[in-house]
Amino acid sequence: MNMFKPTATTLALALALGLTGTPVIAQDNEAQNDSESALTLVELTVTAQKREESAIDVPVSLVVVSSEFLKDASIEKVEDLQFYVPNLSTTESGISTQVYIRGIGTGNNQAFEQSVGQYVDDVYYGRQQLIRAPFFDLERIEVLRGPQNILFGKNSIAGAISYVTARPTQDFNAEVGVEYEPDFGRLETTAMISGGLSDTFAARIALRSMSEDGYIRNTFLNADEPSRDDFAYRASFNWTPSENWDFLLKIENSDFDVKGRQIEIIQDDPSLAGAPIPGVTYGQILGILGHPGGITDDMLDFKRQRDDLEFSNTSLQNFSLTSNYSWGDYTLTSVTSKIQYDFEEQCDCDYVAAPVFNVRLAENYDQFSQELRIASPQNGVFDWIGGLFYQSSTQRFQDDIMVPTSSILGLLSGGALQPLLNTSATRDYENDTDIWAAFFQGTFHFGEFRLTAGGRFTSEDKQATRVINILDLATGNITDNPVAPILYTAVFGIENEQFLGHSLGGKRSETSFSPQLRLEYDLSTKAIVYGSWTTGFKAGGFDVRGNNLNSWEFENEESTSYEIGFKTRFADGRGDLSVAFYYTDYDNLQISQFDGSLGFNVGNARSTRVQGIELDGRYRISENLTLSYAGAYLDHEFKDFTNGNCYNRQTPDGDFGPAGNQLCDYTGMSGQYTPKFSGNIGLDYVEAISWLDNFNFRGAINMGYTGSQNVHPNLDPMYEIDAYTMVDMRLALEGLHWSVALFGRNLLDEAVVTYAGNVPLSGSTFGTNTFYGFVSRPRSYGIQFRYRY
Repeated sequence: MNMFKPTATTLALALALGLTGTPVIAQDNEAQNDSESALTLVELTVTAQKREESAIDVPVSLVVVSSEFLKDASIEKVEDLQFYVPNLSTTESGISTQVYIRGIGTGNNQAFEQSVGQYVDDVYYGRQQLIRAPFFDLERIEVLRGPQNILFGKNSIAGAISYVTARPTQDFNAEVGVEYEPDFGRLETTAMISGGLSDTFAARIALRSMSEDGYIRNTFLNADEPSRDDFAYRASFNWTPSENWDFLLKIENSDFDVKGRQIEIIQDDPSLAGAPIPGVTYGQILGILGHPGGITDDMLDFKRQRDDLEFSNTSLQNFSLTSNYSWGDYTLTSVTSKIQYDFEEQCDCDYVAAPVFNVRLAENYDQFSQELRIASPQNGVFDWIGGLFYQSSTQRFQDDIMVPTSSILGLLSGGALQPLLNTSATRDYENDTDIWAAFFQGTFHFGEFRLTAGGRFTSEDKQATRVINILDLATGNITDNPVAPILYTAVFGIENEQFLGHSLGGKRSETSFSPQLRLEYDLSTKAIVYGSWTTGFKAGGFDVRGNNLNSWEFENEESTSYEIGFKTRFADGRGDLSVAFYYTDYDNLQISQFDGSLGFNVGNARSTRVQGIELDGRYRISENLTLSYAGAYLDHEFKDFTNGNCYNRQTPDGDFGPAGNQLCDYTGMSGQYTPKFSGNIGLDYVEAISWLDNFNFRGAINMGYTGSQNVHPNLDPMYEIDAYTMVDMRLALEGLHWSVALFGRNLLDEAVVTYAGNVPLSGSTFGTNTFYGFVSRPRSYGIQFRYRY
């Protein structure tokens, strides 16, 4: 693919495009306070610093997404959110999900916790599988960019995404929503009921059900993929026994099941001399071996071929109890939480309609956490917030790389690989983690100046084991075939217990202190400028996905970040604007890259630098029309990364690895998901219908731009994808109690590859250069109906 070459027009567009106001448009045009002008923007209240305050007063690069915008735009999970938030990227790969902010994230490995911490009502959601949980009945989403270790903590070294669920109301409220997209057979139904059961007790119950046929056509099985079936409920109970006490109990369950994937083969280059069958593509090799049609000729056509069973089923439970006690002017908060999920998946991870191999995965995760914090009053010279945090978690993970009896591998090399048939390489991994932390942040007020200082001390203990055995698929027992274990190591690089040994164990104990300093100055009652110095820490750990003994332990990463920002209200409250300049150094950034065969190796890039600019704002053009805008410029560079895994057919030029093989040097390059420019612009128009009492017409259009970026984990330059623009539109008739809307998404019908990887074994065994890609949704249209009481 050609690299995108920015012109003056596109550069100007990228800086002018916007979003942050876009998600709150629905709030802006709803009921204004009587004392406010009809042209005054509604204040956005956030809890980014664990206190309620206006978003424009928070000295952090911050994006707020309102509940109304989430519903209107059908943002159902974090993968959908990226098209509306500059410098946020997220994607699913074959076996995991990743989130990036400012080009910093976590790669393809279940050992990693995310560099972008996710928090639901102050409870940490750090595992990759939790990222796939659907959204419903949220009050808002707050996206904080840059290290957030003090008040959020727990590895939020790139940023934090805070989800605030809707609380029970004392007044009776109910809502039902239905959304249908005929092109993909997508039907979503939501329901909510909330109200007081007594003067001191209120409850809220929310439900979400969604089914979808999918938008990728599997021409081999004559089916649409990925088909989805979600069901979730949340019950919340708010008890206020006195003026000093408040308790919020929340019980939640989510089941989200998927069949198939949004994957297709997007490139198939022929093999070179020396390959088993030189000069032919992978698709042609499959035909020679008796499986014609395993790969179609047309690429990026929303068609795929796979022949084996493929599904992903997750069941998630969350219990949390949040209590607040007012002690004079001080507030004591306790957050107690228990999270558990079970995840089972089968992946046709050869990604072709031929029996080569498949992968079965299963994971169980249990997490308990407790946070206690005290917040002082804010009406003095010095205010502060501090607390203690504890978390304990247990992770059990297993995957099986299975070679069926019918695998075409048995036809290669004169049948030399036949001992692999009807066997599996089975990996068992366990990890127990205990964490405790203490944090404190205080602010001195000196007239128009404010000086904030704080820090977080963390102690983290991990104990993990990993063993790989070669099993007989028929019996489930360790194979008695002496050749199969040797072939798994010699051909696929899977070192196992039966040949050379593969049983690892380890313990890690780490402590860290992450300080922060920030200075703010009030330029006026409506404008502030701030500067901050912030450090971050993310613990090391033990590799799940490595197939060799050398890929086991990875080190902690650290960051030092500088940010200068400016926030203002202007034009008598008609507009607001936020601008942030940032510079961050990362040491030992944790990286996971494809090993060229059947696994991912974990390591640390020694030095990485990110810097750039972010801006966002809103402006009410008239009583009926609101403009929102946001943009981001990102400069990401590996300053010292000479130990990277090479992409297929790359000439090694880096360090020598622990196994003696030469690696590749990525120093001076940008990482995965690092577009130079990204941004959004939105217009929201509302007009009363004169001939229909209490009804409005509302029209909204949003345009999101993302610049050229590399979406390959090994940074293969062929997958520096071109820039793209997403355009969504919604037309609605809205009354006091109900609304109906027509909408269109991705109106320019952009076919965007969100993740590209080498088809496993295509290069290492067959000698071709074949790629698969995850592809975002094509253009779609639908209808929404919502009734409120």
